[in-house]
Amino acid sequence: MSVGTGTSESAMVEPLVSVLTPVYNGEKYLRECVESVLAQTYRNWEYVIVNNCSTDNTLAIAQEYARRDNRIRIHTNHETIGVIQNHNVAFSLISTASKYCKMVHADDWIFPECLERMVRLIEAHPSVGIVGSYTLRGARVSGNGLPYPSTVVPGRALCRLTLLQDTYPFLSPSCLLIRADSIRASREPFYNEAHLHADVESCFEVLRDQDFGFVHQVLTFVRTHEESVSASRADRFNTYLPAWLDMLGRYGPGCMNGTEYQSLLRQRLREYYQFLGRSIFRLRDRDFWEYHAGMLAGLGYPFSWVRVAGATALEGLRVISYPVKVLGKAFVFLRWGRGPSPAN
Repeated sequence: MSVGTGTSESAMVEPLVSVLTPVYNGEKYLRECVESVLAQTYRNWEYVIVNNCSTDNTLAIAQEYARRDNRIRIHTNHETIGVIQNHNVAFSLISTASKYCKMVHADDWIFPECLERMVRLIEAHPSVGIVGSYTLRGARVSGNGLPYPSTVVPGRALCRLTLLQDTYPFLSPSCLLIRADSIRASREPFYNEAHLHADVESCFEVLRDQDFGFVHQVLTFVRTHEESVSASRADRFNTYLPAWLDMLGRYGPGCMNGTEYQSLLRQRLREYYQFLGRSIFRLRDRDFWEYHAGMLAGLGYPFSWVRVAGATALEGLRVISYPVKVLGKAFVFLRWGRGPSPAN
């Protein structure tokens, strides 16, 4: 990938995009990330790398690139802070002249046409507050985009589809371009630091009043690995369940009718307890149960061991009946195998 050395004359007529990379000990992938920004066909950007007191060669790598391209600037925190808090530091550093903001995590990267395609769409549709695209997640294409050739959908309609789990365009902050004024006009800070899935929550906030744009092209790459502390915690406790229940309660009434909302709420609570019922068989520790009891109570749904027991019983019946069904199918197959061949 080639390295630029400044802002071209053609870039002067393009709106400024602030590209942000909050990073802690990211030396393994940072070069690939930075090179992908430098390779953009869109030229009018600034790149802010927020170093969270890394103890590896992250800072040295960032400084090397900053010396080579004056559009890159580096901020190093005074002390190590949380992941979400570090994102908010990055948001606070975008230029006052920036019209759009593009997050690119240090272990992710973007395709050369990413900024150009996303900016082209949002410039053509002033009602759009967030732009997404298809994403290469490891070796698989993800993104659950809009039906082709749809490019713009009302924000509340997209929130409804997301809550119904019919689509999920918020795979990672690296996948999205956000209108900078939406960040500046939001509550302070932009990411709710008390919410583990603050990035998705912020999208719901923006889309209350703005539309969502989608580019039907693979424009971003999101790495899948087990090195992320936040991802590890999310998988261990399945923090997605209370997070989505919370967002359904806060945003559902504003984007779906009362009957649909109540039906979906019952369904999500039923699925929650089905998960807890299965967890009995996995011998989860006390921290797990205290986490979910606390989250449910905090959302206004007192934890019920009776419902857990009921879900456990149903799961037990399912497990017991499964081998019976398998044996039944095997018996039918063997019996058919000994009989005459089926007619053509």
